[in-house]
Amino acid sequence: MRVHFNHAGASLMAPETMAVLHAHFALESAIGPMEAGALAQAKLQAGRAEFAKLINAQPSEIALCASGSDAFGMAFSALPSLQKGDRILVGRQEWGGNLANYQRAASAAGATVEVMPCSADGSVDVGKLSEQIDARVRLLSLTWLPANGGLINPAAAIGQLANAAGIPYLIDAGQALGQLPVDVQALGCDILKSAGRKHLRGPRGTALLYVRSSMMANMVPAFVSVNSAPWHQDRYALQQDARRFECAELYSAQGLGLLQAVQQRNLMNQAQSFAELQALADYLRAGLAKLPNIQLQDLGASPSSGIVSFTVRDKDCFEVQLALRELGYTVGANGVAYTPLDMQARGLKSVLRASLSYLNSMEECDGLIRVLAQN
Repeated sequence: MRVHFNHAGASLMAPETMAVLHAHFALESAIGPMEAGALAQAKLQAGRAEFAKLINAQPSEIALCASGSDAFGMAFSALPSLQKGDRILVGRQEWGGNLANYQRAASAAGATVEVMPCSADGSVDVGKLSEQIDARVRLLSLTWLPANGGLINPAAAIGQLANAAGIPYLIDAGQALGQLPVDVQALGCDILKSAGRKHLRGPRGTALLYVRSSMMANMVPAFVSVNSAPWHQDRYALQQDARRFECAELYSAQGLGLLQAVQQRNLMNQAQSFAELQALADYLRAGLAKLPNIQLQDLGASPSSGIVSFTVRDKDCFEVQLALRELGYTVGANGVAYTPLDMQARGLKSVLRASLSYLNSMEECDGLIRVLAQN
């Protein structure tokens, strides 16, 4: 039996989600993929209300994408081009893929990418950030819950600063969506993206992109498709809602699977689920902290997320990951590329990551602790 502690990488799909996928695959086999896809469109369009409910948005503000990176790329490339002297401010835990795109665009334009100041616990120092903001800042970007530990950044407080200054605010919620309650109105963000495969328990190849309706007119996609910019008489016309960020080749089976996963998540008490998850993560942290060969690598004050990061003294993280897998425990292992600014700032080359879900139990945590104690 395998114990899954890699929900931050990709969680386990529910039987109901698997049933939806299998049913659509069977329909494709019976009548053809294009025909089955056409039949799924009405359900997916109606399902936008479920996606919007998950984050307290409007259905017209939701786009379905193939991955978190796809969603980010569609949104960032649609923002007004950077000019010489412009500034992008990012959190120290910015996801490596986002950071690469920012640096690439800034280098071409003569702009800069700068890191938001940190508090002692590693989170963004909102007070000092307010002093960093000036008229040249074109974007505030935050990875809310980092991929390399249990930190939770003060996303809503940063949103207040961004809104007061009239600066677009983008949140990477890849590790947040499905783990804790997400309310884009309270966060004050203009753009939010997340893959569906993580704590939402959706299929791989799915993601949600939120774009605030008031931002839409200022965002022109870098490329369009027959769906995002349909032809009318003698010219194309961009969709007037978030569908302008969608690709025509979105796979219906994955979309239906994500819808099923989100519907199930919307039926749960998300605040209670997250509180229980935090308690379980703290239980695992407390157990690992007692082991002399383990060094916890989490940042942030309580409350913390369900991602527990650690290293094993004198052992390579990726070798430990493989050894644990052979013993029946699946954990993640992150190198510098995932969160380069933070890892380099802390002198870390890699970390092990036990990311928990409401699917896990104290008994499973005890088993992981016992195995690590013997290695």
